[in-house]
Amino acid sequence: MEWVLAEALLAQSGDPRVLLGALCRGEASAERVETLRFLLQRLEDAGAGQGALPEAARELAAGYLVPLLHGRPGGHDPGPPRSRRRVLRAAGAALRSCARLAGSPPLAAALAEEALRELRAGRPPGAEAALEILAAVAPCLRPHEDGALLERVAQAAVALALDAEGPGRAEGAAALVTALGKGGGVALTAVWGALASSGNRSEPGRVGPELRLLSALAEKLLPEPGACDAGPDARRCGRFWRTVQAGLGCAEDALTRKRARYLLQRAVEVSAERGVGCTCGPQEGTGPSLFWWSKKKKDELLKFWENYILIMETLEGNQIHVIKPVLPKLNNLFEYAVSEENGCWLFHPSWHLCIYKRMFESENKILTKEGIIHFLELYETVALPFSLEFSEFIIGPLMDALSESSLYSRPTGQLVGSGSPLGLKLQKFLVTYVSLLPEEIKSNFLLKFLQKMRSRHWCAVPILFLSKALANIPRCKALGLEGLLALRDVIQCTMITHHILLRGAAQCFLLQTAMHLVDVEKVSLSDVSSFLISLKQEESLGRGTTLWTELCDWLCVNERSFRPSSICGPDGLPETSLNAYVKNLVQEYITSPAWENEVSAFLQSSIMSATESISQFVLRRLTMRELQKVADLDRCHLYLMLLTELTNLHLKAGWKRAYSIFRVLSPLKNASMRHLQEMESGKELSLGDQIQKVVSMATLATVCEASTLQPVPELDSLDAEPMDRFLSAFPFNQTLQKPRAEEQGQCAHPMESSSFFEESSSQGWGRVVAQYIHDQWVCLSFLLEKYHTLVPATDGTIPEPLLPAIQMPAQTLRSALDTLSILPSEQVLPVFRCMKVLVPKLLTSAESLCIESFDMAWKIISSLSNTQLTFWPNLKGFVQFVFDNRVLTIAAKIKSQAYFKIKEIMYKIIEMSAIRTGIFNILISYCCQSWIVSDSKRSLFSAKNYSELVLEACIFGTVFRRDQRLIQDVQTFIENLGQDCAANVVMENTKREDYYVRICAVKFLCLLDGSNASHKLFIEDIAMKLLDKYQPKPAVFTCCIHTNRPNRYVVVVAGEGWSPLTEIALEDELVSKTRTRYYENSLQHRVKNRIWQTLLVLFPSFDQNFLNGIIDKIFHAGFTNNQASIKYFIEWIIILILHKCPQFLPKFWDCFSYSEEKLKTSICTFLSVLSHLGIIVQNIPDKTPLLKQALLIALQWCLSHNFSVRLYALVALKKVWDVCKALGVEEYNAWTTVIERSLSQAESMQGAGNAKKNWQRIQEHFFFATFHPLEDYCLETIFYILPRLSGVIEEEWIAVGKFANFADIPSNTGSQWYFSRTPLSELSPGDWSQQDIGSNMSEAASQSEWADVQKKIIPWRQEGLDADLGLEFQDRAARLGKSVSRLIVVASLINKPTNLGGLCRTCEVFGAAALVLGSLQCVGDKQFQHLSVSAEQWLPLVEVKPAQLIDYLQLKKTEGYTIIGVEQTARSSDLAQYCFPEKSLLLLGNEREGIPANLIQHLDVCVEIPQQGVIRSLNVHVSGALLIWEYTRQQLLRRADPS
Repeated sequence: MEWVLAEALLAQSGDPRVLLGALCRGEASAERVETLRFLLQRLEDAGAGQGALPEAARELAAGYLVPLLHGRPGGHDPGPPRSRRRVLRAAGAALRSCARLAGSPPLAAALAEEALRELRAGRPPGAEAALEILAAVAPCLRPHEDGALLERVAQAAVALALDAEGPGRAEGAAALVTALGKGGGVALTAVWGALASSGNRSEPGRVGPELRLLSALAEKLLPEPGACDAGPDARRCGRFWRTVQAGLGCAEDALTRKRARYLLQRAVEVSAERGVGCTCGPQEGTGPSLFWWSKKKKDELLKFWENYILIMETLEGNQIHVIKPVLPKLNNLFEYAVSEENGCWLFHPSWHLCIYKRMFESENKILTKEGIIHFLELYETVALPFSLEFSEFIIGPLMDALSESSLYSRPTGQLVGSGSPLGLKLQKFLVTYVSLLPEEIKSNFLLKFLQKMRSRHWCAVPILFLSKALANIPRCKALGLEGLLALRDVIQCTMITHHILLRGAAQCFLLQTAMHLVDVEKVSLSDVSSFLISLKQEESLGRGTTLWTELCDWLCVNERSFRPSSICGPDGLPETSLNAYVKNLVQEYITSPAWENEVSAFLQSSIMSATESISQFVLRRLTMRELQKVADLDRCHLYLMLLTELTNLHLKAGWKRAYSIFRVLSPLKNASMRHLQEMESGKELSLGDQIQKVVSMATLATVCEASTLQPVPELDSLDAEPMDRFLSAFPFNQTLQKPRAEEQGQCAHPMESSSFFEESSSQGWGRVVAQYIHDQWVCLSFLLEKYHTLVPATDGTIPEPLLPAIQMPAQTLRSALDTLSILPSEQVLPVFRCMKVLVPKLLTSAESLCIESFDMAWKIISSLSNTQLTFWPNLKGFVQFVFDNRVLTIAAKIKSQAYFKIKEIMYKIIEMSAIRTGIFNILISYCCQSWIVSDSKRSLFSAKNYSELVLEACIFGTVFRRDQRLIQDVQTFIENLGQDCAANVVMENTKREDYYVRICAVKFLCLLDGSNASHKLFIEDIAMKLLDKYQPKPAVFTCCIHTNRPNRYVVVVAGEGWSPLTEIALEDELVSKTRTRYYENSLQHRVKNRIWQTLLVLFPSFDQNFLNGIIDKIFHAGFTNNQASIKYFIEWIIILILHKCPQFLPKFWDCFSYSEEKLKTSICTFLSVLSHLGIIVQNIPDKTPLLKQALLIALQWCLSHNFSVRLYALVALKKVWDVCKALGVEEYNAWTTVIERSLSQAESMQGAGNAKKNWQRIQEHFFFATFHPLEDYCLETIFYILPRLSGVIEEEWIAVGKFANFADIPSNTGSQWYFSRTPLSELSPGDWSQQDIGSNMSEAASQSEWADVQKKIIPWRQEGLDADLGLEFQDRAARLGKSVSRLIVVASLINKPTNLGGLCRTCEVFGAAALVLGSLQCVGDKQFQHLSVSAEQWLPLVEVKPAQLIDYLQLKKTEGYTIIGVEQTARSSDLAQYCFPEKSLLLLGNEREGIPANLIQHLDVCVEIPQQGVIRSLNVHVSGALLIWEYTRQQLLRRADPS
């Protein structure tokens, strides 16, 4: 068409120059410039380069085309971007023709030079135009004459194409590079050279652009045999393969990975077709080349690379069910890669690591975990030679992947506390790998491993398992000083905010790592000391633990082997002795010129014999004004700690032994009081005076705390009364004066330890004041506890009280509130202790003040962070004063605002427990303990008024998030390590897990005596509230029930006499509304489970009268829809009730009275109870009528149409019949034939699917075969065995050992029902109703390699990438590297986003040229995106509104398209017979109306899909997909056979 147009124009004008000039005048529209291009190409093809035409071509290029490319088309508006793009393409092609027509001197070289200068200038408009000009004239440059210019053009183009920061210019540069490369020869060599020297491949964003260029040039760089003008062989270039590997393993976008796989695939195919050996050089080290080929090993090489590419392609799916069957092929890759003869690598190991990198980078965490586990199991299955790449991979991508906590989760079915499978595999792998490393490599690897650990913030779980893996590496001298410092940094920098038990365990493992791996000859005792200081005594390194003993042994064994330290002994030589080193450290810290002998004595003799000298030393330092600066307060803290330790030591050794430390307390407290009295003179105090004031108050606080340890006659005789008077009259909340300006420098003096005060002057002084006030309240709490019996209920009117703080409690409590408002949270504990004494005294007379104290204290608690050293002690102190039994009792008696405030706080604590595990534990434990101790009259008065607390505790327990569950699992794993992990010994067993709340409540309930009236009422109150929790009591209401008589209704009033059987008689609509569905192991399921567990615990205390009031509720529960575990508990308690009170059997028989439609499958619950009739009637003398009734019911329900009901009825029939035969009841002989035949028929079920198998299973089910309701009645069955057997999640299993280990509440010595002694505990979980699963799967999973696996279609597998990056509809397709058809699908009439999204996906998969939509806004719809799965990013989308369709169809007709409608018409063609033209446009109709009649008139043909069914139409997406595939199929056949 274009050639005909050019011929017609030339025929009308004799002079082409005139014609060219005419086309250059006027607006530079796309049509005008394209016409100019047609004309120039026709002149070029005709060889019209003589006469004046070359000059005209030069003038046209310089005067029109170059300005047009620069955006200066004579001042005309270039139009919209799409039109502008069309103009530029045509102008570029026209400029190329001008360059060829111009002749000599060469125009192309001149234009290229000028364009290069503009490109180097870098100004945006000129740079884009320069690229267009270079792309146009570069193919015209002469290989020899313009060789240097070609190289410069290639270098500039490659640099721009790889520029990640300039995407706009990169597109044009890529097109230029492609054009140069496809020219072959010198140009291709220049491009290849520029690519090879283009800088560092590892720079971010370079891999994608580089692979784009390489893919576009693949036909030249990886030519097929016999290809002409082939360029350099990319297979021999190491940089080429490193780029491909980077794209395979590290590229984030799928397009880059596709290009990398394409290049690898083409290289393998080209190598196989050429059949010539090839090696990538230069070879790196002694290992294999990155790529090599050998004709002799063609089959092995092809198999290796085919499997490799298959794995990489499969990984793109991100679907674990598709990927997992392919993983065995990865094992085969390793088998191919290692030589059996000499055990060396045949293939470079970096190829295998690309697969793992891809798996580690996957968005699918399951795939990531599979990849990590597969890598960790490598050395279990394959013997691999050493490779440096493997070591770098472990320290890099593997450790990065291991930082994800969710990977360590426990799989379903694995017991809680058994440890993470990934963590255990990591430990085994690291031990094996390090053991196989060469000695010269091992040290460097471990050092880099530790440096990687300290280089990032790790979560608690990954760092724990990494540390444990390191601790298990066999002993070797691998780490020096740098490694020890790295271990210290891991502890200090990466474990600050972790869970305390996990953090402590990790510290233990890291210390073991240091002892196992550090070369003592390379570190000094000073280095080791610096490392040990980073360990926390209260978390890991505690005295008496196995770890402590191991550390001491390690130090003693290596004492003389450590590198000499900088500390010198008396002879001036460096100390290597451990004892001498410690001695020097102590002397350096606490030595004093006047007291060196005492210090030496302390070091040389035992502490007990040196008590006198030490205590005198401390007395002098604290009382002789030797501490004058803020920095000295740290020393004061040290001395007081020493004094406290000596006091504790004397308490253990006995008071009368030798010199008593308490002889120094009297002068110490007298001196402290004297100093404080002197400071009250009113004069301005110096900094030294105020420091002494702080020291004196801290000393008095220490003396008070020491006095509370054990009151002894010696202490009482030390004139204690003056100190009590002094403290009681002391002005509390008194602060300190801020230091004067000239003293600020002393406040800012740096501390020798950062444990006590801050170095900053203002903040440091504030902490000094806070500590001073804290010590005041420590003294006051001692005073209040000592004289708590003397505290009055109100402030008295004593003119001069002897002990003001004691005798004026309201004033003291107000001072406490003021203190809480100014003290930091870590200092408020002594104030809480004071409130514990004051609030019970004032609750009646000053209730509002007490409530204010409750609110203030709760505000502090609720704002605290969850830290071990602050939150938990404060919470305990808060609970002890708010929930003190005296407070609870008084509040319950007066029933005023305090009572409701306490309950409000109680529920707030329970609510907070859902966020912070362990909070409710403290509350319920304290309350239950106080109720047990205070229940001397056995009245439980306080507990009755707060029974909601016990009720909530019985059913407490949240459903953890996945991350919370992981922490709980790992914590249990650490606890199961026992003494092997020192953290379990050092740390107090806090018992903060949720199940300890229930354990506490259950043990408390077990201590109650059912024969005691008060206890019995409390138990019955709890039971009623539990039943109300399970099934809320219905309100009194009236409803109408339709009867069998027409137009007749029965009015039923439901209220106190409401019966569950009456409810069953309601219409189905009413019944359905009362039945709520809930999921297995949901919170609702767990709560109901806990309710019935508690009711079973309380059952022994239920008498007949109480059971008579709850029996209807329990039967009603049997009719509701329940999970299996709840169903078993309900059946169990019904059996126990009927056994205990047989008089309820008539009500039980009534449960079988209603029609099958009403009862449905809920009757199975009562049939299960019926199967245990032998136990129910064992104490009834006359069993015959009951057995007869049971047989009649069982036989009746054996005829049910429901299969499950029939099975349960048959089991009941068999069990009852066995009882009858055992008792030898003769009057049932007439029934023998019927019953025996029924049971025999059940035993011989055949031809009914799984009927026989299910009959066997239900007979073997634990509830019918093994469970004994009386003998199995124990805590272990209720809380562990039955939940385990019924499929409840492991979090709900409470081992009976946990009840015994929970010592906060004593065990009932009279109760022997903790442990199960029946075979039930030995059974494995299972349910007869569950189908067998996994048999075929396990068989398939055991196969080493699958014969066939899923594999996605690769559209470019047989074709190279389309390098024309400029076509309008094919830009995205070209970036994808896929072939594109000439099919246009028009979906403007379709409305639903789901249909449009599916069509978009189908069009992209089959390579349609474009998808036309009525509105592009639908692309953002979530339903569209869910169906399209990102296809819209790679498919050209065009917006044509329905009103514009006629014009659009006419336009496409002029472009040669055949308009095809998908519609059933009178003249429509059969799809099976229709032959699609290459240029086809498919018009799809609306979902409801199809194609409108006005559009059918514009169609060239209608095609219909042949149908065989009754329904007349298909979904529009399905119809479109069928036609698109048929079009694609026909086009593929034409390409394969053009004839």
